[in-house]
Amino acid sequence: MGSPNDRRYLKTHEWHRADGDVVTIGVSRFAVEKLTDITFVEITADGEVAAGETIGEIESVKATSELYCGVAGTIVEINQEAIDNPAVLNEDPFERGWLVRIRMSDPAQFNELLTTDQYDASTGSPA
Repeated sequence: MGSPNDRRYLKTHEWHRADGDVVTIGVSRFAVEKLTDITFVEITADGEVAAGETIGEIESVKATSELYCGVAGTIVEINQEAIDNPAVLNEDPFERGWLVRIRMSDPAQFNELLTTDQYDASTGSPA
């Protein structure tokens, strides 16, 4: 099963879904499956973020990984449900498991991210 077509991706497995000038960011199903049981999520960025910047970290029983942002802007919302109950990422990484919302300072950056086909090809996921 391929990744949703309504978003863009980073090679580091974060998805970005735009709604006007606000982008919602989370981690892909591929990342969740590789990490296995996610036990901790922390958003360390506050306020302004730059494209390519680390915005937090995610931990599982297997590994700790940094979380990246693919666009510049201002953090406008953090998903407290995902922080308080990281298991929501295991259950529903593309909807309830979103992590942050950022108001983009340059919406053109969104189009520079990987398309679904490019991302799925990079992970070997079937379309």
